[in-house]
Amino acid sequence: MKRIPEPELMDSPEQTRAYAAADFSEPNQIFCQAVGAALANHPNAHGGRLLDLGCGSGGLLVDLALSLPAWEMVGIDAGPNMLKLADHAVIENELQHQVTLLEAHLPSDLDLLQTKGPFDAIVSNSLVHHLNDPMTIWESIAALAQGDTVVVVMDLIRPSNLDEANALVEAHTQGALPALREDFYNSLLAAWRPDEIESQLASMGWGHWSITCPSNRHWLVSGRL
Repeated sequence: MKRIPEPELMDSPEQTRAYAAADFSEPNQIFCQAVGAALANHPNAHGGRLLDLGCGSGGLLVDLALSLPAWEMVGIDAGPNMLKLADHAVIENELQHQVTLLEAHLPSDLDLLQTKGPFDAIVSNSLVHHLNDPMTIWESIAALAQGDTVVVVMDLIRPSNLDEANALVEAHTQGALPALREDFYNSLLAAWRPDEIESQLASMGWGHWSITCPSNRHWLVSGRL
């Protein structure tokens, strides 16, 4: 199925309310475990600085901070409404000492982000499908990383057809607000397939990085520069 792009920024009040009410515990757990495993053999495994690209409403960033208490976290997002939710989540979990939030756009704010580094880990979940040019994330990572930066990126897999997309929406958004169901459907249609991600990585010289499918709707990339 041909990819159908969606707007890069999802930040309307309706969308932020839907995300605040949603349960992302399953993919968040998958992602946190992958990040923890990737950092286990890092020279700074007992503490460093982690950058989350596209932190959204902050739920995953809070989970990462709680699971990696020795790590300093910097979360960026282009949506001010999403960042308000993230700020609330950080305060609610008393993580202000550990987590910094910034409104930033890629690639236009790379100079700003470089001043917040160096970063021992760069992670991202569910950002790539929003980007009209997926190379934006890989080129941004290359610009922000240092010699041994750990990279973990996860996103949705574009289904083979519309029936498969509808089936995934029915299976994974039961009880969710209509705005979230619609966003999930559109995100599936805008997602990239693992073979496309593999080609993107190869063009960066990262063809040796790991690409797995930890669920029936996600691909996950891990590697080290």
